[in-house]
Amino acid sequence: MIDKVQYWKDLADEDLLVAEDLLKTKHWLYVGFMCHQAIEKIEKAYWCAKKSDIEAPYTHNIHLLAESSGLSAKMTTAQLHFLHIMLPLNIEARYPDYKSSVAASLNEARCIDILTTTKDLVAWIKSMC
Repeated sequence: MIDKVQYWKDLADEDLLVAEDLLKTKHWLYVGFMCHQAIEKIEKAYWCAKKSDIEAPYTHNIHLLAESSGLSAKMTTAQLHFLHIMLPLNIEARYPDYKSSVAASLNEARCIDILTTTKDLVAWIKSMC
Protein backbone atom coordinates (compact mmCIF):
# COMPACT_ATOMS: atom_id res chain seq x y z
CA MET A 1 0.00 0.00 0.00
CA ILE A 2 3.01 2.31 0.42
CA ASP A 3 3.21 2.60 -3.36
CA LYS A 4 -0.41 3.82 -3.49
CA VAL A 5 0.25 6.38 -0.77
CA GLN A 6 3.28 7.71 -2.65
CA TYR A 7 1.33 7.64 -5.93
CA TRP A 8 -1.37 9.94 -4.50
CA LYS A 9 1.22 12.19 -2.81
CA ASP A 10 3.10 12.60 -6.08
CA LEU A 11 -0.10 13.50 -7.93
CA ALA A 12 -1.00 16.07 -5.27
CA ASP A 13 2.46 17.65 -5.59
CA GLU A 14 2.12 17.77 -9.38
CA ASP A 15 -1.29 19.43 -9.09
CA LEU A 16 0.21 22.10 -6.84
CA LEU A 17 2.93 22.80 -9.41
CA VAL A 18 0.29 23.14 -12.12
CA ALA A 19 -1.71 25.49 -9.89
CA GLU A 20 1.39 27.66 -9.43
CA ASP A 21 1.88 27.84 -13.21
CA LEU A 22 -1.79 28.70 -13.72
CA LEU A 23 -1.49 31.47 -11.13
CA LYS A 24 1.38 32.99 -13.11
CA THR A 25 -0.74 32.95 -16.28
CA LYS A 26 -3.81 34.34 -14.45
CA HIS A 27 -6.10 31.37 -15.06
CA TRP A 28 -7.96 31.89 -11.80
CA LEU A 29 -10.68 29.28 -12.27
CA TYR A 30 -8.17 26.55 -12.95
CA VAL A 31 -5.94 27.55 -10.04
CA GLY A 32 -8.92 26.76 -7.82
CA PHE A 33 -9.64 23.54 -9.68
CA MET A 34 -6.06 22.28 -9.37
CA CYS A 35 -5.97 23.16 -5.69
CA HIS A 36 -9.16 21.14 -5.23
CA GLN A 37 -7.49 18.27 -7.09
CA ALA A 38 -4.40 18.47 -4.86
CA ILE A 39 -6.56 18.27 -1.74
CA GLU A 40 -8.56 15.38 -3.15
CA LYS A 41 -5.40 13.44 -3.99
CA ILE A 42 -3.65 14.03 -0.68
CA GLU A 43 -6.82 12.92 1.09
CA LYS A 44 -6.70 9.74 -1.00
CA ALA A 45 -3.07 9.26 0.08
CA TYR A 46 -4.22 9.58 3.68
CA TRP A 47 -7.06 7.13 3.02
CA CYS A 48 -4.59 4.57 1.63
CA ALA A 49 -2.20 5.10 4.54
CA LYS A 50 -4.94 4.54 7.12
CA LYS A 51 -7.15 1.99 5.37
CA SER A 52 -4.58 -0.05 3.52
CA ASP A 53 -6.94 -2.92 2.77
CA ILE A 54 -9.57 -0.76 1.04
CA GLU A 55 -9.23 1.32 -2.14
CA ALA A 56 -9.85 5.05 -1.83
CA PRO A 57 -13.40 5.91 -2.87
CA TYR A 58 -14.04 7.06 -6.43
CA THR A 59 -15.29 10.50 -5.45
CA HIS A 60 -14.32 14.13 -5.87
CA ASN A 61 -16.11 15.10 -2.67
CA ILE A 62 -13.32 16.25 -0.37
CA HIS A 63 -15.71 16.42 2.60
CA LEU A 64 -16.71 12.78 2.11
CA LEU A 65 -13.09 11.69 1.77
CA ALA A 66 -12.07 13.51 4.95
CA GLU A 67 -15.00 12.17 6.91
CA SER A 68 -14.84 8.56 5.73
CA SER A 69 -11.09 8.30 6.36
CA GLY A 70 -11.30 9.80 9.84
CA LEU A 71 -9.26 12.82 8.78
CA SER A 72 -12.02 15.33 9.49
CA ALA A 73 -11.92 14.40 13.21
CA LYS A 74 -8.31 15.65 13.29
CA MET A 75 -8.96 18.84 11.33
CA THR A 76 -9.37 22.29 12.81
CA THR A 77 -12.51 24.29 12.27
CA ALA A 78 -10.57 26.48 9.83
CA GLN A 79 -9.43 23.46 7.82
CA LEU A 80 -12.97 22.09 7.65
CA HIS A 81 -14.22 25.51 6.57
CA PHE A 82 -11.57 25.60 3.85
CA LEU A 83 -12.84 22.26 2.50
CA HIS A 84 -16.30 23.83 2.34
CA ILE A 85 -14.89 26.77 0.36
CA MET A 86 -13.01 24.45 -1.99
CA LEU A 87 -15.85 22.04 -2.76
CA PRO A 88 -17.43 24.14 -5.55
CA LEU A 89 -14.07 24.51 -7.28
CA ASN A 90 -14.30 20.97 -8.63
CA ILE A 91 -15.55 22.40 -11.92
CA GLU A 92 -14.60 19.53 -14.21
CA ALA A 93 -18.12 18.60 -15.30
CA ARG A 94 -20.02 21.79 -14.51
CA TYR A 95 -22.30 23.70 -16.83
CA PRO A 96 -20.94 26.91 -18.43
CA ASP A 97 -23.15 29.20 -16.33
CA TYR A 98 -21.90 27.55 -13.15
CA LYS A 99 -18.29 27.85 -14.28
CA SER A 100 -18.84 31.53 -15.00
CA SER A 101 -20.29 32.23 -11.57
CA VAL A 102 -17.44 30.38 -9.84
CA ALA A 103 -14.87 32.15 -12.02
CA ALA A 104 -16.37 35.53 -11.13
CA SER A 105 -15.64 34.84 -7.47
CA LEU A 106 -11.91 34.38 -8.12
CA ASN A 107 -9.16 36.93 -8.56
CA GLU A 108 -5.41 37.02 -8.03
CA ALA A 109 -5.53 37.77 -4.31
CA ARG A 110 -8.08 35.05 -3.63
CA CYS A 111 -6.14 32.52 -5.72
CA ILE A 112 -2.91 33.32 -3.89
CA ASP A 113 -4.73 32.71 -0.60
CA ILE A 114 -6.29 29.48 -1.89
CA LEU A 115 -2.94 28.18 -3.17
CA THR A 116 -1.13 29.08 0.07
CA THR A 117 -3.80 27.47 2.24
CA THR A 118 -3.88 24.40 0.00
CA LYS A 119 -0.11 23.99 0.26
CA ASP A 120 -0.32 24.19 4.05
CA LEU A 121 -3.17 21.67 4.17
CA VAL A 122 -1.40 19.26 1.80
CA ALA A 123 1.80 19.45 3.90
CA TRP A 124 -0.17 18.82 7.10
CA ILE A 125 -1.99 15.79 5.67
CA LYS A 126 1.26 14.45 4.19
CA SER A 127 2.85 14.58 7.63
CA MET A 128 0.19 12.16 8.88
CA CYS A 129 0.57 9.66 6.05
